[in-house]
Amino acid sequence: MKKTLTLGVLAAAIALSACSKKPEEAAKADGAAPVAGSGEMIVRIGHAAPLTGPQAHLGKDNENGVRLAIDELNTQGLTIGGQKVKFELESEDDQADPRIATTVAQKFVDDKVNGVIGHLNSGTTIPTSRIYNDAGLVQISPSATNPKYTQQGYKGAFRVMANDVQQGRVLGEFAVKDMAAKKIAIIDDRTAYGQGLADEFEKAAKAAGGTIAVREYTNDKASDFTAILTKIKGAAPDLVFYGGMDGQGAPMAKQMQTLGLKAKFLGGDGIHTAEFMKLAGAAAEGVTASLPGVPLESMPHGPEFKQKFESKYGVIQLYAPYCYDAMMVMADAMKRANSVEPAKYLPEMAKTDFDGVTAKIRFDGNGDLTGGAITVYQVAKGEWKVLKTIGGQ
Repeated sequence: MKKTLTLGVLAAAIALSACSKKPEEAAKADGAAPVAGSGEMIVRIGHAAPLTGPQAHLGKDNENGVRLAIDELNTQGLTIGGQKVKFELESEDDQADPRIATTVAQKFVDDKVNGVIGHLNSGTTIPTSRIYNDAGLVQISPSATNPKYTQQGYKGAFRVMANDVQQGRVLGEFAVKDMAAKKIAIIDDRTAYGQGLADEFEKAAKAAGGTIAVREYTNDKASDFTAILTKIKGAAPDLVFYGGMDGQGAPMAKQMQTLGLKAKFLGGDGIHTAEFMKLAGAAAEGVTASLPGVPLESMPHGPEFKQKFESKYGVIQLYAPYCYDAMMVMADAMKRANSVEPAKYLPEMAKTDFDGVTAKIRFDGNGDLTGGAITVYQVAKGEWKVLKTIGGQ
């Protein structure tokens, strides 16, 4: 009887304890966002990019774009689901390495983040997308342009810039029609981004009437391209196209100049950076590259964003405006769903119609940006100058 009485008292105590839980404690137990001591609901946002190594300047630029958006959201005093929310950034270094990126992705899942902005590279975004999908998380990439990312059927995968099908097509046609290139050499860095962009460029250049004289490849850690460029020089191309990032594009441009390779140099968004001009020096002059979207100064809120960002973090390297928009789009979906739980705000992501810094952001059935523009630039007197904007809404 004593044992029965003890069990009864214990059961009653447990029931009383459950009934006396604070609403925020109950929410936490049900898997909602954790609550700070101040009564604010903490909404954790995962961000991943290379924060060390040769692409660290781009990764930090991405991180700061997200951070600026979060700072602004937190000053607005947002209430979601009847509770004041505070966004917190959990930023991780994936080193542009797919293996490290998947470890980072699992950490985000284990930490129960409410959404992920990233990864920077296509080669890290694609393998991590499965992990996020299996966990039911929303992932918005601000910079991964390989089309495979959104072709996997994952409902939570979105991107806020044009993909490489769009970008590669524009570059291929531009090379032949605007740059009068008839004989073309292609080099790519064998990453998902570099090779994917080069593949799309090659298709478009051929369709426009160009001839691919030679195609070579390197890797995203290389710095000496003498052997490749010497072989290319022998083919006497009008233009060299490079699919890869600025860390390799800059020394490549310098070595082309040293070898007396007179071909024009063209690349994608990976070399459209201030760092490329810094590293390439005089060899940057005349180099042409693209960037998804319209020029920042032509964006409805571009000049305002530039002023805000550069006053806090210095010169925009590349993708910061897209990172800012990605965070704002995610927060907007949460507000419309009146919930920070991914399962509840994910359906609202597909309905996005957001007036962003970079564009009017709407998604197609795959999660790709609709009506994305591509702008082609050329370095003139140490600055990226607009040559032409193609497409857009």
